[in-house]
Order: sequence, then C-alpha cells, then structure tokens
Amino acid sequence: MGREQALQALYSIVVGHRDAADALSEIIGDAAPAEHRAFVKDLVLGSLDYTDEADNAFAPLMEGWTVERLPTIDRLLLEMGTFELRCRPHTPAPVVINEAVELAKKFSTEDSGRFVNGVLSAVANAKA
Repeated sequence: MGREQALQALYSIVVGHRDAADALSEIIGDAAPAEHRAFVKDLVLGSLDYTDEADNAFAPLMEGWTVERLPTIDRLLLEMGTFELRCRPHTPAPVVINEAVELAKKFSTEDSGRFVNGVLSAVANAKA
C-alpha cells in the first residue's frame, strides 16, 4: 500500500506538475498512521532527490532502451526501486523488487513486470 501510494504521488508530481507536499497530503491523508505517512513521504522525496543518480545507475543496464523511451510508470518504479535499493538498505532487495514488479503489472504495460524485475535485479546485483 505504501509503495503504491508513493508511486501515485510521484506520478502526480512528475506528470501532473503538482507540489510534492500537496500530492502527498492528498494521497496519504491525515488518517494514516504516522509511520506509514513517514514511509511514503521518504520514498517520494527520496526518489525525487535521487532521480539523476537512479537514472545513471540503471540506464546502462537496460539493453536497447533509454530512460527517455521508458513508459512513465516504469521509469518512476525504476527510480523509486533504485533509490530504495541504494539508500534504504534495511529493506531486503527481494521485497523492493517484488513490490515494484507487482506495481508494474498493475499499472503499466503487459511486459513491464518482467522488464522492471530484470533491471532492478541488475541494480541490486551491481551494488553488491
């Protein structure tokens, strides 16, 4: 649920040109537990701050693709997943990858789940 809300907020910010605080407030609301709100906020703001580093980390791992050609949802999932793999090491890599794959299957193209899995697995292996 948290990663899905983070993806929704990122999409709203990047595609809808929304202010991050407004998007987070609208998507999470005040009723969610403080720990949940903090997790989503950290993922969103961290992913936004880490975008260039994330793109540089996974771009060389995408065979035949450029960051600019990626579907928006796939790019956001790769950026968020790379941020989490690189900057939140207490979360196990398989959890990060599996959650991103499930979100790709739910919100993106038919092939996105396999693609996101392959790229984030390569990012996880590259950091080891």
